[in-house]
This record gives sequence, C-alpha cells and structure tokens, in this order.
Amino acid sequence: MSNLERDPVELLAPPEAPAGPAVKVLAPRDVPLGGPRAMSVRRTLPQRGRTTIGAWCFADHYGPDVVDATGGMVVPPHPHTGLQTVSWLFEGEIEHRDSAGSHAIVRPGAVNLMTAGRGISHSEVSLPETTTLHGVQLWVALPDSSRHVGPFFEHADIIPVTVGDATLRVFVGSLAGSESHVTVFSPLLGAQLDLPAGGTVELELDPAFEHGVLVDAGPVTVEVEGADAATEVAWSELAFIEPGRHRLTLRAGDAPVRVVLLGGVPFGEELVMWWNFIGRSHDEVVEFRRQWQADVIGRDNPDGRFGTVAGYDGAPLPAPELPTVRLKPRR
Repeated sequence: MSNLERDPVELLAPPEAPAGPAVKVLAPRDVPLGGPRAMSVRRTLPQRGRTTIGAWCFADHYGPDVVDATGGMVVPPHPHTGLQTVSWLFEGEIEHRDSAGSHAIVRPGAVNLMTAGRGISHSEVSLPETTTLHGVQLWVALPDSSRHVGPFFEHADIIPVTVGDATLRVFVGSLAGSESHVTVFSPLLGAQLDLPAGGTVELELDPAFEHGVLVDAGPVTVEVEGADAATEVAWSELAFIEPGRHRLTLRAGDAPVRVVLLGGVPFGEELVMWWNFIGRSHDEVVEFRRQWQADVIGRDNPDGRFGTVAGYDGAPLPAPELPTVRLKPRR
C-alpha cells in the first residue's frame, strides 16, 4: 500500500538530532486513504520529532480490515522514486504489478521488496478471495549514492525460527543467526517476532543501529540495557530505541504479542518526501510530479521514467496538487 492521501504534506527530513531517552514511545496517527469506504492506516513514521529509523522512513500499520466493509485494496498504478517499498502481511493476499515487468502475489510469511530507484510505477489489488487485510507497509530511503539505480523487484519466502519464547521471521537484514537475502543499500533490519502470553525473548542488538518496536498485538514490555525502567508499549505504538544499546528484552503479559522490529544505522542525509516521491530538493520533487503527469497521465511518453504497468485494467492515479509554498530546510 502506498501513500494515497489527497493532500499529502511535503516533508523535509533533516538528519536526526540525538534521540534523548533510551526508549521513546511514538503514538500513531490515523490516516484515511481515499474515499469514505477506503482503508484507514495508523502511521508512525514519519512524524514530528522522528522521521527515520535507520533508512526506514515510512511505516503504515493497517487492519485487521474487513474487505466487505472497505472494498479491500484497489490502488491504481502510481509512481515512486528514491526508495524501496517493503510489503509484509499478517493476513490476506495482494496482487502486485509493476513497470519493471514484475507480477507477484504478496502473502503472509513472504517479503515483497520493490526498489524504485530512479523511477517505477506499480499497482496493488487485494485478491477476490481475501476477506481480511492486515499488515504493514514500509519504505526505505535510498542513500544518494544508490537512489538512481534501475528499478527491480524481489520476492522471498521467510523461514521462521525459534529464539527464546519467540517465533522470529527476519525479512530484511539479519538477527539472532537468521538472515534475509533481499537487496538493501544501507545496513538495515526488519523482523517479525511473535510471543505467547507470558513469553520472553532477549535479543542481541547491533549497537550501531537505532531500532523501533512497532506493536501489532500487545501490549509488550520493552527493556533495554542501561535504561532506568522497562517501558510498556501499547497496540499500534512504536518504541524508538537510540543507538548504543546491545540488548533488547521483550516480555508479553496476559495476551500474545506480535511486533515488527526495525533497525538501521542513523540516516545522515536530508530528504524531501512528498506523496510517493523521495528526492533531495523541492525542485526535484516538482520535476518528478511533472514527468508522471506528462508521461503517464498525459500519455506523452509511456516509456519514460516511470514506464507502464502491464495487466492492470484501469487508469493510473493522478498526482495530487503540490503545496502552494516552498519548503525551506530546517537546520
């Protein structure tokens, strides 16, 4: 799922300042996508005071969403630049098509990673037999040295392993001896951990990474070395953990727990994010939008930066209007 807000805010993301507390709990905000029957998501990245965790720059948590009530997911072809999308489902199935020629089904237990690089377009449609959609949609910002790579798509089935009381599925990077082999362009971690009621897991962390614990089922108690006390994190909240921590302990209470653990080396580059584009300046994002509107919506150059999505029955998604003001960097 991509950003379908009708009036997306242009966001300038400067390199992050030092974090402060060892664990900081970030609350989500509800974002309706599209019309009155459209899905609503809970967004924890980006937000005021925390725009990235490593190179992870966008995190939408959705569902369980009853397809009969919302109509499911129907996202027409739309563009991306300068990022990777990481689709991770807990329930349901989504058909993916893109302008690099990829056609795949997103299913629980498998990661689908799309590298936009210099530009790609794709569509996402839930399958007719899907009754419930539930998962997370994540974006990774590409560093300047890699953001103009050619677009490509990867699918990988993830083998679960047991660590302590937890079931661990590593879909990006490596953790506790388990590793995913999908392509990333900066040091990253993405994993799902499931704990039974009353369960505990202790994890060795890379101290160069900052981390986030996004709670899909909980609450969960988060403990890190050196913190004065444990922190309870509720459903849909994101616990941010500053770099320099070597160990993380997660404890379930009376109910089972499921979390998504994100991590990465702090991202040291300034980003301009608007709609489904990531660039480095206001003018660059304006040019991305112009090319999408002219080449694809206006059909002037279907072989241009964003290409065309074969097999999708319908029109591509026009870009929203740009903001009327020009953002200046926040230093």
